[in-house]
Amino acid sequence: MDFLYAALGLALLLLAGDALVRGAVNLSLRLGVPALIVSLTIVAFGTSAPELLISVSAIREGVPGLALGNVVGSNTANVLLVMGIPALITTLHVVDNSTRASYLQMIAATALFTVLAFIGPFGWVSGAILLTALGLMLVHAARAAQCHRAEAANTAACAMDESELEGADPHMGWPKVIGFLVVGLVGLPIGAELLVNAATNIAKSFGVSDTVIGLTLVALGTSLPELATTVMAALRRQADVAFGNVIGSNMFNLLGIIGIASFFGTIPVVPEIMAFDIWVMIASSVLLGLFVLRRKSITKAWGVVLTALYVLYIAMVL
Repeated sequence: MDFLYAALGLALLLLAGDALVRGAVNLSLRLGVPALIVSLTIVAFGTSAPELLISVSAIREGVPGLALGNVVGSNTANVLLVMGIPALITTLHVVDNSTRASYLQMIAATALFTVLAFIGPFGWVSGAILLTALGLMLVHAARAAQCHRAEAANTAACAMDESELEGADPHMGWPKVIGFLVVGLVGLPIGAELLVNAATNIAKSFGVSDTVIGLTLVALGTSLPELATTVMAALRRQADVAFGNVIGSNMFNLLGIIGIASFFGTIPVVPEIMAFDIWVMIASSVLLGLFVLRRKSITKAWGVVLTALYVLYIAMVL
């Protein structure tokens, strides 16, 4: 039954997260918030909502190792699996210069997270530092990509079509917008509660730690939205969207998820993560730079390598 509850909780998280993004995006656009700002904030936060709710629920349930394992495991899965599987379908080419700037920000976020992890457990001070860094990165991204409506009238390339924004629907009525918001706000905490409780029971029954469950089962499950988005981007030949999705998700995981969750309780850094898993996360992040900084395409052969590396990692963790 625990596996059934875990699957039910995960499905509820994914559906509620998608509903929250759709509702929030359309609400913001109807209130006059520029699509660019929506994409940098609401969409990015909404797609990370499952990880956030799981991390907060894990801390409140007394299994903080699951929270940290979820973030570290998700970031590793995002690079090796979420980029590997789409590459098996079609080659991913890097062409956008802004991807390089975002990648360097992700590396900076990874370095900051690692330093704080070595200093000690994540408390509210560490959380404040991470959230401050996230705020600075969002401000920088907004300024760097500032192509407001006045400039868009002169430079078509700067314009961001709202119809291209994930979840945007110009024909969606107010009742439907509110309905999506309600489903998202109600479904997320219920799904998180189901998944955390089930994952904890599974860990106990198999004699493994909640950290291992977070690194594997929970991390893989919460990476499914990124995987689906990246696969669709690959099929549409939008490689930079795929890269941006992974890079943005990883930054939000490190800075936003742990930053917010640390205000709900202290998150200890278990020795197992510091000895192995965090280094795998760092190595996978550096490996991504091989493609982004050198504009090297992720071919099908590289897709096989990345996917195989993730399978090997999971096998070693278990």
